[in-house]
Amino acid sequence: MKQILSAMLGATLLFGGVQAPAAAQERTAQGEARKEMRAGNVLSLREIERRVLPTMRGSEYLGPAYDSAAMAYRLKFIRDGRVLFVDVDARSGKILRRSR
Repeated sequence: MKQILSAMLGATLLFGGVQAPAAAQERTAQGEARKEMRAGNVLSLREIERRVLPTMRGSEYLGPAYDSAAMAYRLKFIRDGRVLFVDVDARSGKILRRSR
């Protein structure tokens, strides 16, 4: 009996017993961005990057963040020791603001 319980516990852990609930995973910024993209409400991050990165020559791209409330991406760059942000409307790809 003990061996059967051990085997069942092992199988549960192996096949997803330790994963976060799906609802918790979907509340992440990345999950929200994916959900909105699948629904056709926002552009993909790759499309946003394709549009913005060429305009930031001389800067090193550090990465993105997605704000689901604003439906905007914030792309982070560094140039000459200064951190720069480019805020982009996720629906249209239009640059909303650049920090200097």
